[in-house]
Amino acid sequence: MGPKYHIGQKVIIKPPVSQPPNPRDSTLDKYAGQIGTIIDYHWISPRLSEVFYIYSVKMEANDNEIVVHEDEIEKRPNLSLKNS
Repeated sequence: MGPKYHIGQKVIIKPPVSQPPNPRDSTLDKYAGQIGTIIDYHWISPRLSEVFYIYSVKMEANDNEIVVHEDEIEKRPNLSLKNS
């Protein structure tokens, strides 16, 4: 299976809630709910049957680059204004 997100795609940072807290989460929490753009991704395969993707994301608010796991981002919904 390929990556869920692609370079140039807008995403929202969402720290995972199902995992126990760790020091990395406290750093990621400050970006929760913010929008960024995927600028690169890499994959790791700790076992032959598993592949995990990690993404470099450039944050819109401050131009910081952060690295996140695939379960720490979600696709930014398309926002459109409709005239009713």
